[in-house]
Amino acid sequence: MGVEKQRQSCHKIKDQSMNLHEYQGKELLKRFGVAIQEGILAETVEEAVAAYRKLKEETGTEAVVIKAQIHAGGRGKGGGVKLARTEDEVREYAGQILGMMLKTPQTPGGMEGPGKLVRKILVAEDAYRPDFDACDEFYMSVLMDRASQRNVIIYSTEGGMEIEKVAEETPHLVHKEYVHPTLGLQAFQARKIAFNLGLSGTAFKEMVRFVSKLYQAFVDSDASLFEINPTLKTADDRIVAVDCKVVLDDNALYRHKDLAEWRDLDEEDSAEVEAKQYGLNFINLDGNVGCMVNGAGLAMATMDLIKLSGGEPANFLDVGGTADAERVEKALRIILKDEKVKVILINIFGGIVRCDRVANGIVQAYKNLGGIDVPIVARLQGTNADIAKKIIDESGLAVHSAIELQEAADLVAELLKQQEA
Repeated sequence: MGVEKQRQSCHKIKDQSMNLHEYQGKELLKRFGVAIQEGILAETVEEAVAAYRKLKEETGTEAVVIKAQIHAGGRGKGGGVKLARTEDEVREYAGQILGMMLKTPQTPGGMEGPGKLVRKILVAEDAYRPDFDACDEFYMSVLMDRASQRNVIIYSTEGGMEIEKVAEETPHLVHKEYVHPTLGLQAFQARKIAFNLGLSGTAFKEMVRFVSKLYQAFVDSDASLFEINPTLKTADDRIVAVDCKVVLDDNALYRHKDLAEWRDLDEEDSAEVEAKQYGLNFINLDGNVGCMVNGAGLAMATMDLIKLSGGEPANFLDVGGTADAERVEKALRIILKDEKVKVILINIFGGIVRCDRVANGIVQAYKNLGGIDVPIVARLQGTNADIAKKIIDESGLAVHSAIELQEAADLVAELLKQQEA
């Protein structure tokens, strides 16, 4: 598996992960003894100035880095990272970044999208002082490799760059160290990493310690990704985390209630946040066919069939086995918030859930929403499917019924073509 696929595997099922801001990730690293670039969070210009004064007094730094705090990488490319050498520059750059709609290659829509609102900034010490020429930047990440069913440490001498580009152009510079799930990271593995990075002396020992502590932080916090890019070797041979991306496993947050409180709902998809409040398993995608299904496996199969039939799934939505009329209505409301949705496919297999309840939910949603302009294809099979069909047929609503899943997918494709014509 390539580096890009390994990193993206941590984010495909987004409702099972929680992203941290850089300042939160660094706080977590610090708890485990990992050396970090010290910084102070600020939400106003005056707080940024106060942070600069405090860092200058405590660390001796003459310059600070102003970093926008959003859940997206590539912040520097959009103007979200600035080096300030004076108090006046701190005031100027903090004023520019706070409140801006920051666009990066990783924000929704990329550099052409709307961007993300910057509500917080991190005022961090200049970790590169006093001699930039004597500093080295490395790439370091820890994540789960699903192919080998082991955690893997991915590292490279080419820090500060996009690891995907490094892997594509110079794959020999990207190294991987797999960790046995029972034995854990061994001392010789940490030394091997330091050696492959070309370190010696004090820097070698510091890197061994850094890697060991980083891996401990990854495991003990139940994370799915720790990415430190760059990992810096300073002029005096310290190893420091300058940037930090951390993704935690949602399913393990019950063991980390303090970390769960770090969730920033402002940075998450509003539809996904709303769905979570209703107990719906929902993930926003970029397609044109809204999906409502009961059961994760059936949902995945439904999405595959939509794709094969020429459509693109707009979401993953599992209403679960206890779907009633109210739950179905809430699910439809969330789907309809996506302006890209041209057709909705409802695919319910009534085992635990009763099909007539789903049908009543569809009818109720139509009435409460004052009508639905988007055509709906409904395949309701299983418990009380005959009653469900009768409810929909007698409702007078523009809902297309289907018996087989392929038939439903073909109907979706036909409705999409009619709208394009």
